[in-house]
Amino acid sequence: MKGMGKMMKQAQQLQAKMLKLQEEMASKTVETTAGGGMVKVVANGKQQLVSIQIEKEVVDPDDVEMLQDLVLAAVNDALIKSHEMVAQEMSKLTGGMNIPGLM
Repeated sequence: MKGMGKMMKQAQQLQAKMLKLQEEMASKTVETTAGGGMVKVVANGKQQLVSIQIEKEVVDPDDVEMLQDLVLAAVNDALIKSHEMVAQEMSKLTGGMNIPGLM
C-alpha cells in the first residue's frame, strides 16, 4: 500500500501545481490582430478578453459587416492562442500526458 500512498501524494502535488498554474495563466496574455492590425484583441490565459482596440479608419458606417468580421476573426484567434498557451504550459506540468478534463 506504500505505492498507493505515494501515488496519492503525487496526485495532490500535481493538483496544487495545476491550481497555481491556473492563477498564473490569468495574468499571462496573448495578442492578435485582424485586418492588417486594424483590430487588435488581447486575451488572458483564462480565455477572457482583456481588451479590444479598433482603429478609426476601419469604422465605416456603410460597411459594418466588415468590422464585425474583423472583430470576430481577431477574437476567435485570440481565444485559440490563449487555449494553446494554456495547453502548452499544462503539458509542461503533466510531462506531456494528455489527462482528460484538464483543459
